[in-house]
Amino acid sequence: MKRVDDFRLRFGRQELVPIVVGGMGVDISNAELALEIARLGGIGHISDAMLPTVSDRRYDTNYVSQKLKKYKANVASSDKSQVHFSLGEVEEATRQHVGRTMEAKRGDGLIFINCMEKLTMNAPRETLRARLRAALDAGIDGITLSAGLHLGSFGLIEDHPRFRDAKLGIIVSSARALGMFLRKNARLDRLPDFVVVEGPLAGGHLGFGLDWAKYDLPTIVGEVLAMMKAEELKIPVIAAGGIFTGSDAAAFLEQGAAAVQVATRFTVTAECGLPDKVKQEYFRASEADIEVNLLSPTGYPMRMLKGSPGIGAGIRPNCEAYGYLLDANGRCAYIDAYNREVERHPGAKKISVADKTCLCTHMRNFDIWTCGHYTYRLKDTTRRAADGSYALLSAEHVFRDYLFSSNGQIALPG
Repeated sequence: MKRVDDFRLRFGRQELVPIVVGGMGVDISNAELALEIARLGGIGHISDAMLPTVSDRRYDTNYVSQKLKKYKANVASSDKSQVHFSLGEVEEATRQHVGRTMEAKRGDGLIFINCMEKLTMNAPRETLRARLRAALDAGIDGITLSAGLHLGSFGLIEDHPRFRDAKLGIIVSSARALGMFLRKNARLDRLPDFVVVEGPLAGGHLGFGLDWAKYDLPTIVGEVLAMMKAEELKIPVIAAGGIFTGSDAAAFLEQGAAAVQVATRFTVTAECGLPDKVKQEYFRASEADIEVNLLSPTGYPMRMLKGSPGIGAGIRPNCEAYGYLLDANGRCAYIDAYNREVERHPGAKKISVADKTCLCTHMRNFDIWTCGHYTYRLKDTTRRAADGSYALLSAEHVFRDYLFSSNGQIALPG
């Protein structure tokens, strides 16, 4: 069987190692991880999830406090329709994070930004347009459109000078979804540069229902490749979701995928943005500790660890400071769930909200532990110390293990 190193991802004349590290927010796929993957010749992602918040933490800006100050009088109100982001500040935060990351880039690889359509921010079209254009302004190598069909996203940047220069791609979970995107954007005469086909074993938000187990990635990749052939399209297909070993990756490359996108094994690397104590939770997880639920206010199923502190937490919505998931009418499913529980338990000092979670606050605090299906296998990729803790890995170690391993083997750290 061939190894991943026997293949290359090609964008025109440019050749890359066919390993993409997927976008994980909030700042889990951080600049440090993306830069290391690019240095090694692959594609690393940063996430654009909650970038004003990320900017405050990384660069000592004060976007969150200023927004909260502006809308403080609205905190006790259930009506969040008047709570809006400053588009200028969204652009500033994006340019700063992307710009600083690109300035630090070394090596022959690329850095992309993962852009979620479901990050609606009380003005879906306007805020998405601001984020996309600011990332292009700041020199990002490419944009991966995620968490939604993005039927109109290309149109938001068609007049940007880098519209045909930057690499633009989309994540889909079916050939049907890809067909819808291509038909919608046919008038632009601009095909995506790549398509990420994400299967049901991926982490975080899924493009499937709770019947996700009925689907499998090899079949979906095969259907997309067949569609490409029938339509005489030569768009690189990148397989994603549940690709845990180099042998798993090589199998998809031999099937016809141009590259693989992986993430789970990089969550426990030193470079990853997760706090070290959370990385240990990932190492300790068993298969029974992982679930797919409907807690996300977006309506998409999410895969996470059952022990996530944010599950069931009845915190007051903090939309005046955050509010990244408010829809065009200032609504969020968590606000509705929270208000329902407040009404049911008048006078209670503490309530629990079981069916939804305040994703903005909990993701910002790393209290919702989204994960891939095979997270329970992470303990088998490293060594355990006498005190019971697991040794963190380097991104380079994991990257090279994907690149050179065979026969389903995983190289332990030295």
